[in-house]
Amino acid sequence: MTTQKYMNFETTPVHHLHRGDPDTSVEAAESIDPTRLELMVLGVIRRLGPCISDEVREQFPGAAYSSITARYRALLDKGMVRDTGQRRPGKSGRGQRVMEAV
Repeated sequence: MTTQKYMNFETTPVHHLHRGDPDTSVEAAESIDPTRLELMVLGVIRRLGPCISDEVREQFPGAAYSSITARYRALLDKGMVRDTGQRRPGKSGRGQRVMEAV
């Protein structure tokens, strides 16, 4: 499957967004705009500077947890965000990776 460019931003292929089964997973993946979500998450990471997932998710109070956290992998794979190797405690007290925009 080929990918398209979205304002110089490579879109994530839909087949990366679902498990393949059941068909509802495929329908759900096809119903969202992952590029828009990735750009929104990237914008927050750029604005916050080095940050953890809890800090990013606070910027999207109405969004589902998985709608935001699923974007990190795509942004890391595209080289738009990097893991600094540092960890900071999140709200749960457990360490979360510190990410920053590249």
